[in-house]
Amino acid sequence: MPLDSKEGKKKLIGFSFAFNGIKEIIKSERNFRIHLITTFFIVLMGLFFNIKPYEWIAICLVVSLVLILEMINSAIERIMDFLSPDRHTIVGQIKDITAGSVLVAAITSAVIGAIIFLPKIMNLLGF
Repeated sequence: MPLDSKEGKKKLIGFSFAFNGIKEIIKSERNFRIHLITTFFIVLMGLFFNIKPYEWIAICLVVSLVLILEMINSAIERIMDFLSPDRHTIVGQIKDITAGSVLVAAITSAVIGAIIFLPKIMNLLGF
């Protein structure tokens, strides 16, 4: 399908919106930037230790899960702030639940990272 077709233009516009969303979360969400920096160092560790393909798959899955949930959490927080600018118990619970989902994913990611990297680090240190 040529890009000058109507459908091709719609797809490019869709990608444009998606990239705008990624730029916005990087610009506005400190926790997302922290997750990206952590991801960078995890990738460096994976390259340094020459981890196996199945370990890369696990790392990619859990890192993606954390980043995706952080984006969903931020979107839900903004929706709730827009719909209910005043403090409300239910809104607070919704925000807490979505933040909790990010925490669970981050802990899971850390555990999987430890399973993959701790033996390699211990071996490097001679233990």
